[in-house]
Amino acid sequence: MHVENLEPRVERQEKAKENKQVVEIIEYPHPTLRHESKPLRRVDAELRHIVSEMFDLMYEHQGVGLAANQVNLPYRLFVINLEGTPEAKDAEMVFINPVLSGAKGSEEEEEGCLSIPGVTGPVTRSEKIQLQAYNLEGEEFVGELSGLAARVVQHEIDHLNGTLFIDRLTSTAKMAVHEALDEFEIEFRSKRETGALPDDASIAARLAKLENLWT
Repeated sequence: MHVENLEPRVERQEKAKENKQVVEIIEYPHPTLRHESKPLRRVDAELRHIVSEMFDLMYEHQGVGLAANQVNLPYRLFVINLEGTPEAKDAEMVFINPVLSGAKGSEEEEEGCLSIPGVTGPVTRSEKIQLQAYNLEGEEFVGELSGLAARVVQHEIDHLNGTLFIDRLTSTAKMAVHEALDEFEIEFRSKRETGALPDDASIAARLAKLENLWT
């Protein structure tokens, strides 16, 4: 993975101006939440700025993790801070192109999602995982995670693969959140009808364009 520590070249600066992203959390059932994210090949000033905004949004919405496609971006990138507060800067972590392996054990815990606010349910995940990823400096790190860290990382990697925590609920648990999800879907259709949200083809075209910037 190439890491661009200097300011982008002139042509990249112009492209960044044309494609500057307004970062905000999208909600279920927005199509980008089902988009399989693409690996990043470089890091530049614009991407670093996006990461900073992702942390700000995560704290604003009282979360501990946020994936790129939750802010309508098609990249294999997520951020976490298990402390959930900007005061704990040392706990901030950025994961680029993460790969899971060596899953062990299983445990069930209640989960929620910033893209489906107010909805929670019991999700079974691996208790321990091996993780390989890169940070913003392009440094590779490998390690074993357990407990909350393992759960949050698995949740966010699911996002990058287009999977939501509601997909992992049992049939009974899905029934319990069915009405709430229907309300999100009704709201989404309403925004489409008023032109507040683009159609699927426009969203797909935008994602394809963005994938050419860093992948």
